[in-house]
Amino acid sequence: MEKKTRFPSPTLKASVPWNVGKMVGAKRALKEKHVWAIRFWLGSEQRVRDRALFDLALDSKLRGCDLVSLRIGDIVTSGQVRHRAMVVQQKTRRPVQFEITETTRESVRTWLEHRGGGLNEYVFPSRLSAKAHLSTRQYARLLDQWVQAVGLIPGEYGTHSLRRTKVAMIYKRTGNIRAVQILLGHSKLDSTVRYLGVDVEDALALSEATDL
Repeated sequence: MEKKTRFPSPTLKASVPWNVGKMVGAKRALKEKHVWAIRFWLGSEQRVRDRALFDLALDSKLRGCDLVSLRIGDIVTSGQVRHRAMVVQQKTRRPVQFEITETTRESVRTWLEHRGGGLNEYVFPSRLSAKAHLSTRQYARLLDQWVQAVGLIPGEYGTHSLRRTKVAMIYKRTGNIRAVQILLGHSKLDSTVRYLGVDVEDALALSEATDL
């Protein structure tokens, strides 16, 4: 029997891979010079809320969903910004602690004095409703503005860049991956290894720096 040649239907659209034209893979952590460049730009633009959001993102190392849903009572006690805070992560339902450094306490204090509000209200409220918090999508858009303002490529950075920045510096300086695991709230060390992108070169570099 003669086989019939089938031709694609002219009405069907060609399937386009979801990642065409997109930068995929782990987003880069910021370098220290980038952190201070963004802080300087936010200060010069008098973006008080954004400076507090940026600083708190770095210190807390929280996922975007946990960061934007912080309530004032999570980070303030007796009228003062806490030195340490603890929240339950939405993804894992596990508690995680984080420090709030003096730099961050100052920027958060400035923002809250401007913002006002009670302890049960969100630190970063939505512009659409005082009962809602800043959305993760808006947080991501703000980050694009920040990195672009200091000459970085927005597609190479995301909200996880801020979650990763401080722990990447800690790991580079100490090699203590267990400490990084605790700070990120990971239940498994393998998750931390993958998150940091630790490879053989990292292990060898740490070994070479240890002289017996």
